[in-house]
Amino acid sequence: MPGTVGHVPTSPAPIPRAASVGTAALVLGHPWSGTPLGPIEQWDPAVRAVVDLVLASPVPMALTLGTEFRLLYNDGYAELVGAAHPAVGRPAAEVFAGIWSLPGIGDLVERTFHEGTPTLEKESILPIVRHGTGRVEQAVFTRGCSPVRDSDGRVVGVLTVAAETTQVTEQLQSLSELAAALSGTLTLDDVARVALRYALDSFDADWVAFGVDDGGGWRIVRRVRGELLDEADERLPPLWRRYPDDSPLPLVVTARTGVPLFTADGQPLAAAATDRHDQKIRALAALPLRTPVLRGGLSVGYQRAHAWSAAERALLAASAELIAQAGERARRFETQHGTAQLLQRSMLPEHLPDLPRLRIAARYDPGVDGNAAGGDFYDAFVLPDGRLGIVLGDVAGHDVQAAARMGQVRAALRALALTDPRPDAVLAGLDRLVASLGAEAGTHELFVTVVFGVIDAGRGRLTLASAGHPAPLLRRCPTPDAEPTAEYLDVPTGAPLGLGCRPDTTTVRFAPGDTLLLFSDGVVERRRQSLSVGLAGLAEAVAGAASGDPRALCAVATAAVPDATEDDVAVLAVEHALMPSRSASMEVPAEPTAPSRVRHWMTAQLSDWRVPESIIGSAVLCTSELTTNALLHAGTAARVEIDLSPERLLVSVADSGTRGTVTKAQTDTLSSRGRGLGLIEQLSDAWGTDPTVRGSTVWFEILIPPD
Repeated sequence: MPGTVGHVPTSPAPIPRAASVGTAALVLGHPWSGTPLGPIEQWDPAVRAVVDLVLASPVPMALTLGTEFRLLYNDGYAELVGAAHPAVGRPAAEVFAGIWSLPGIGDLVERTFHEGTPTLEKESILPIVRHGTGRVEQAVFTRGCSPVRDSDGRVVGVLTVAAETTQVTEQLQSLSELAAALSGTLTLDDVARVALRYALDSFDADWVAFGVDDGGGWRIVRRVRGELLDEADERLPPLWRRYPDDSPLPLVVTARTGVPLFTADGQPLAAAATDRHDQKIRALAALPLRTPVLRGGLSVGYQRAHAWSAAERALLAASAELIAQAGERARRFETQHGTAQLLQRSMLPEHLPDLPRLRIAARYDPGVDGNAAGGDFYDAFVLPDGRLGIVLGDVAGHDVQAAARMGQVRAALRALALTDPRPDAVLAGLDRLVASLGAEAGTHELFVTVVFGVIDAGRGRLTLASAGHPAPLLRRCPTPDAEPTAEYLDVPTGAPLGLGCRPDTTTVRFAPGDTLLLFSDGVVERRRQSLSVGLAGLAEAVAGAASGDPRALCAVATAAVPDATEDDVAVLAVEHALMPSRSASMEVPAEPTAPSRVRHWMTAQLSDWRVPESIIGSAVLCTSELTTNALLHAGTAARVEIDLSPERLLVSVADSGTRGTVTKAQTDTLSSRGRGLGLIEQLSDAWGTDPTVRGSTVWFEILIPPD
């Protein structure tokens, strides 16, 4: 035999214990005598020792022998061979024909063979076929190639050891993605969503939890693999649970002490388990989240034993550091944001008039910053003669001073309107007020725009005047089966207040089926986009809305123009109803039986109103879900309101948003959140969430088909 692997006559070598099955049997049973290497029994003992090492090792290894680089390998390496397996005894360049010529593949082996020096490739991307799935994936490996010498010291082959680092590489990449995702979070709810999603996916975990201190206790939110959470449900706040300060939960212990905890196998959640998901966890890691203004923890768990490697612990620590920093930013933001928004919303009307033929709704959303009070405002009030006054305005600025001026302008406008409701007279009086405020402040930069109107429902008329504000949008739909249209009213714009505003008035028909929409420029203005594009998009969205209901149109308007706005958004909608609506409401206590009570009350009420049974079923199911969610995420009493018109059924559930205590029994009982709001998206024609002065309101609308 040629001297490529050496030729030493010996008795047949013993077969390693691993040789009875798999690639070892293929290697030892291969007809090597038909190759230039000769019978395996006559190979040099030094070479046979390497062969035995390869076949017995669980680590992916391959041995290429001779100048043709004839290949033999073990079970661990078979995945890399892929569809060519079994390929024992064939030249490596033939087996890996598709990639052998690529840099860092064949040349690495050849260089090691010819130069006789070991080489290391820290990152090789190789296609492999995954066992069980049969899918071809691009995997990342660290490969080391070492020369194999015979008993005389000649290089006769190359030993390749491959360690897959795909998971580590993916985890490092996911860490970068985590940092990017956390950079866009504003609130602790946002941080919780990102942290839980990352921990569950990146570590392929069965159970993850995130918690923060909450003044004398802890609030914690978890995710369980396989738990049904849909995209709609993500639009609500996460389901936080409260734990006492001395809870034995590992997350609480690590948050309190600042010391990481790792359990490889056991029952780490036994002392604080709330359900079967907690009881199944055998391996758990708990990392502290520590910053100057926040204490918390992050936990990752498995339902099987799991040894926490040094690399995993380092990755968890790095992840916890990023999440802690984002949590601190979120806590600072929530503190500042809460104060600013409380000031903002306290200056807006808490309740709008409830009139038989005029339905009214409004919505205010802070701008991108959301951290400061703004100057957008709206109002609607009944005048002494029974007509309705409506207003929407914008005081330039995003600070406490802008909010204070907004409050002054709004109060003065209502006072002027109650004395003389003519829109031109009201705006002329406001112009003098704003000019006086500017002179008092010693500035000419006090910029205020406003549109004010008076609606006479009995006569079907609408009179408007504007001071530098965008023209209102009017949606007309005279009958339920008519094709809706939307047009901007031709209202003389006039100069902004404080600049000698001399407004003119416009009177238009406001008939049953019409809906008026007043809006601030934040609804239609976007960077790098023409204003006309935003105005056209708003008109198209309003005309195409499923109904003219004011609450639904407010939601449509705020989402009509793509991309985020950097300004505050205020919308006020008034519908002249074709027929008077019927309304009812119910106060819902924060207790486990509340959803059942709401279902019985609502079924009876809608049946009494002769609503079609199919609509009753959908409405009751959706309302039960909303009530459950309100009680879970706010933990306080809620208010359910239903409003029925010939065209649609509107249901809203409002909470106070104080996040009061929800007992363990209540949390377990109200467990339908997993189905979430996906049901509402399927069963309703429109739905949305509206912030209120003291909490939030979630609503949905179901259209009623004509008889």
